[in-house]
Amino acid sequence: MDAVALALTSSLVWGIADFSGGMLTRRLPLAAVTVLSQAAGFALLLALAAGSRTLDTTSAAIGAVGGLGGGAGLACFYSALARGTMSIVAPITACSAVVPVALSLARGERPSALALGGSAIALTGAVLASAEERSAADRGRRQAIVLAVLAALAIGVFIFFLGRASQEGSALSALLGARLGSLGILLGWTVATRSTLRIPSRAVVPIALVGLADVSANTLFALASQRGLLAVVAVLGSLFPVVTVILAHLVLGERISTVQRVGVAVALAGVAMVSAA
Repeated sequence: MDAVALALTSSLVWGIADFSGGMLTRRLPLAAVTVLSQAAGFALLLALAAGSRTLDTTSAAIGAVGGLGGGAGLACFYSALARGTMSIVAPITACSAVVPVALSLARGERPSALALGGSAIALTGAVLASAEERSAADRGRRQAIVLAVLAALAIGVFIFFLGRASQEGSALSALLGARLGSLGILLGWTVATRSTLRIPSRAVVPIALVGLADVSANTLFALASQRGLLAVVAVLGSLFPVVTVILAHLVLGERISTVQRVGVAVALAGVAMVSAA
C-alpha cells in the first residue's frame, strides 16, 4: 500500500476505535477505558518487540513525546464524546490536522497557499459547528466543546511526533515509545485523580478490542509516514473524525442544525484542502 492509502486506512480504523471508545465511556469510567485499552495495545507491541532487532532509542524517545499528547488527547476526546454530540465533537477534533502544519512551518517547511488556506477554513468551520453547542443550556455540552478543542491540539501533537519518530528509525520503536508516553500520562492522571480502573468482566474484551484497533491505526500511520511526506500523511491521518460522524448518524441517529451542518462541511472541506495541497 502507498502512503496515501495507508494514511486513509489509519483514519478509518482510528475512527472506528474512537467511536467505540466514546460509546464505552458513556457507561464505564473514563480512566478504565483509556488506561486498559492503551495497555492492551502496549501488550501487543511488547510481544512484537520481543522478536525484533530493529529497536532504537531515538525513535522511541521522539515517539514518547508524541505519546504524551496522544494520551491526553485520547482522554479529552473520549470524555468529549461521552458528554456531547458526536457529530459536533468529531469535526472539531478533525482540526487536529492544523497542528502538524503549524509545527512543520516552525521547522522551516513551507506548505502551499492551499494548505494554509485549508487550515484557516477548517478552523472557521469548527467555530460554526460549535456555535449552537456552546450556547446550549446543557453545561455538559459546553464542556464537550472545550474538551474537543483540547483533544484536537493534543492529537495533532501526537500525529506529528509519531510521524517524525517513524521517519527517524523503525516504526515499531516509534510505536513503543508513543505507547509508553500515552500510558504513562494516563496512569499518572489516574493516580492523581484517584480514578477507578474497575470494570465489569464483560467489558474487558470490548475495551481490549478498542486498544488493538487504536494500535493498528497507529501502525498504519507510522508506515505511511515512512513512505510519504509527513505534511500530507499527517492531514490524511487526521480525517478519522469523519468516520466517527458517520457512525454517530448510522448508529445513534444524531441530528444537527443547519448552521452546524454547514460548519461540519466547512471544517471537513478545509481538512480536505490541506490534504490536496
